[in-house]
Amino acid sequence: MHRVGSAGNTSNSVRARKEKRLTYVLNDADDTKHCAGVNSLALLKSSAPHNGSYLFTGSRDGTLRRWELAEDGATCSTTFESHVDWVNDAVLVGGNTLVSCSSDTTVKTWDCLSDGTCTGTFRQHTDYVTCLAAAERNSNIVASGGLGGEVFIWDLEAALAPLTKSNEADDDCSNDINGSGNSLPVTSMRTISSSNSISSHTNQPQGYVPIVAKGHKESVYALAMNDSGTLLVSGGTEKAVRVWDSRTGSKTMKLRGHTDNVRALLLDSTGRFCLSGSSDSMIRLWDLGQQRCVHSYAVHMDSVWALVSTPSFSHVYSGGRDLSLYLTDLATRESILLCTREHPIQKLALHDDGIWVATTDSSVHRWPVEDHNPQKVFHRGSSFLAGNLSFSRARASLEGSTPVPVYREPTLTIGGNPGIVQHEILNNRRHVLTKDNAGSVKLWEITRGVAIQDYGQVPFEKKKEELFEMVSIPAWFTVDTRLGSLSVHLDTPQCFSAEMYSIDLKITEKAEDDKINLARETLKGLLTHWLAKKKHRSGSQPSADGEVPSGRDISARSITLSRVEVDGSAENDPSVYPPFEFSTVSAPSIITEGSHSGPWRRKITELDGTEDEDFPWCSFYLQPYEGSALQILTQGKLSAPRILRIHKVVNYVVEKLVLDKPLDGLSNDGTSAPGLPGGQLQNSSVNGDGSFRSESKPGQKLKPAIEILCNNQAS
Repeated sequence: MHRVGSAGNTSNSVRARKEKRLTYVLNDADDTKHCAGVNSLALLKSSAPHNGSYLFTGSRDGTLRRWELAEDGATCSTTFESHVDWVNDAVLVGGNTLVSCSSDTTVKTWDCLSDGTCTGTFRQHTDYVTCLAAAERNSNIVASGGLGGEVFIWDLEAALAPLTKSNEADDDCSNDINGSGNSLPVTSMRTISSSNSISSHTNQPQGYVPIVAKGHKESVYALAMNDSGTLLVSGGTEKAVRVWDSRTGSKTMKLRGHTDNVRALLLDSTGRFCLSGSSDSMIRLWDLGQQRCVHSYAVHMDSVWALVSTPSFSHVYSGGRDLSLYLTDLATRESILLCTREHPIQKLALHDDGIWVATTDSSVHRWPVEDHNPQKVFHRGSSFLAGNLSFSRARASLEGSTPVPVYREPTLTIGGNPGIVQHEILNNRRHVLTKDNAGSVKLWEITRGVAIQDYGQVPFEKKKEELFEMVSIPAWFTVDTRLGSLSVHLDTPQCFSAEMYSIDLKITEKAEDDKINLARETLKGLLTHWLAKKKHRSGSQPSADGEVPSGRDISARSITLSRVEVDGSAENDPSVYPPFEFSTVSAPSIITEGSHSGPWRRKITELDGTEDEDFPWCSFYLQPYEGSALQILTQGKLSAPRILRIHKVVNYVVEKLVLDKPLDGLSNDGTSAPGLPGGQLQNSSVNGDGSFRSESKPGQKLKPAIEILCNNQAS
């Protein structure tokens, strides 16, 4: 669950309040399609002659989909749902593993031929993860890069290795330390299974750390790797191409020449030649052996965002912000415009006699290509010689020599749903008016998660005025459309502020003057399936209506919203009322965070009651380092969930050793404690005799430096 710090709301406390959020995403009636731009493409070609190939698409709607390809169409066979923000890239590794990265800062692995099972989640990045690269002949190596300037090189076999009994207790994902009644919350890194179950087992054994390619000072937008996985190239906002030894993470060279962000990269199979596309509209060919640019191609009128080459690396297909797809002969510099689209081109993927094109639209198109002899295409249209300076292409366009596209229509289209681009919460606080990028205006009832009226292409503002009601209900939810659909956010305690009379909601089962808490009843409707499965697993008989008693944690552990008393004097409602019944046909998805993990996403009908089950606990001792004069902190064992971040142990030691109160304003429950401002005791360290030496300047706040030795390794 997203936690946002806020000031305390009582006059006698300065404790920072940790708000909790539950989000549910409303899906279109046809939820087998994407509803936002497609950022990534990955192809799995079948080796059997009668078996079809698969296309994997990753979208800004936060999902990936597997499409079974046929000559006359494509069918969505699986949706991969666990990311909680845009999917920015995806690659296939080893024939059965799909790796994806997202703006939610995670890298996830999936069994690509399953029904959507997520096999691993890595949370090493601190900012949006924008790009991936995989080795064609090495099924274990994947690199990831992001906006934090971070580049990590992963050995998937090691990263996904099952935990042994000896290191289960040391896994890097915990919630608290329990020793003498102390508890400290941390962030989790465990595996999320998005289809069958949400696993309580981690995918990243303690001790495994990816190789770090250090050197980027700014954001990374593009990665590429040679077939053997020994060479990695990266590019981003530094306007340069960096070359790395992916076995060690060491930088081997830095290539300059672009005048704007590097947005796309390709390596040939040997790693000798590199192609780069940039926001300066140029494509450059680099000879890594000579460490220089050997050719520049002025083909596009705007940023180049996507590149894909023929297997022989003799021709390159390119697309970008100018809505155009070009084919260029790298040797002769001859270029030809294949097609133009209505939206900027994000990604390209070659497949036999076609090329798949993904754009900022939710649809994906396949265009014809000459797979065996690309040179044939140049005889079908008006080709041109690519200049070596960007202004030469712009000048040619101004002179009226704009090329005519070879193809007018794609051979196959995988359609998407229009994404929502405008919305307005109406005064009754139950309806939201939306407009999608096709111009269609709809009215949604968010307490049931369905569109109750489609007005077609009508003026949005006029329809909003027509639906105005003279009512006043407190704002109990917020909405955004970042994922192309309505995401409804419930934040505690604000969400429980709105009530309506049962007569106004047409609830005949209750007295007319009974008050209905809108958030509470909405949560009951959302969590009906989860609670029924949870009760069934615990041995009690679930009610068909999914009753949630008042005055209790509405969503138990992982789907907790707030431990609040919802009118303790009221009777427990035995049913989910009609205004709060959610559809099971196009069921909404929940986005929340468990007590042991980061945010996750799943359809409400797929919740099975196992989400966020209790983790096994481990026990350990904290002893002063031999030869030091440090005091013994505790005579007994400490216990914690099996996945534990070392900085929480450090905080615990400082609390006991130095402050005798929580460090950095943390109380035993992880919230801020009064009388202890954050940042106190910074910039000091511990001498061998246990005393502290100050390394601070006058006026600086101090904080002790603590080293924890585990298995003779300092942390």
